[in-house]
Amino acid sequence: MDSVIEIVPTLMPLGDSGVLVRFADRLDLQANAAAIAFARNLESSPIPGVVEIVPNLVSVLVRYDPRRIGFAGLCGELRLIDRDIENTEPPTNHRIEIAYGGEDGPDLEAVAAELGLTVPAFIAAHAAERLDILAVGFAPGFVYCGMHADDLLVPRRETVRRSVPPGSILFAARQTAIAATPVPTGWAVIGRTSLINFDPAAFPPTRLRAGDTITFETAP
Repeated sequence: MDSVIEIVPTLMPLGDSGVLVRFADRLDLQANAAAIAFARNLESSPIPGVVEIVPNLVSVLVRYDPRRIGFAGLCGELRLIDRDIENTEPPTNHRIEIAYGGEDGPDLEAVAAELGLTVPAFIAAHAAERLDILAVGFAPGFVYCGMHADDLLVPRRETVRRSVPPGSILFAARQTAIAATPVPTGWAVIGRTSLINFDPAAFPPTRLRAGDTITFETAP
């Protein structure tokens, strides 16, 4: 049986009201799973004085009220939080329809060609696997999904688009991202979905959560 190395996070102060709980200094799937589990278990076992919990790809930002709890006391509590992904609730799978190509996916043909695939073959490969939602952030509702198969690796574009519309499906570095607001991007734009993962009037304002899974389908 393969052994799993326990990842001990580093706790770093961010100003006078934040702690960054960091599990790695670069994207690592085990660290990503540990960060998601930590955030979800912290949400289910709240610490008095914590006002916000923000998971990222390999870290979790914990914002707190220093009038209610101090940095040292909070760090002591955070070290007791479970980091085992198996102890969190089962992930929800979201089925997302994508309209590939056309005006909404101007880079689709170039991406397929770079991978040595026809467009239909690339679309089939892109939608073949259920992906993990690695993080929600960077911009409101922006979703990172991964990881695609090793042979679906393309770099980011050399030029950055100043803005892509909400619902844009972005592809690079064996990941797919979904924009929920207008954002600049250096990722390839391969399609668009009608799902907009950000509603400021709703609570919570996002539908997709880190730790859930996602399945892509071709829109009719």
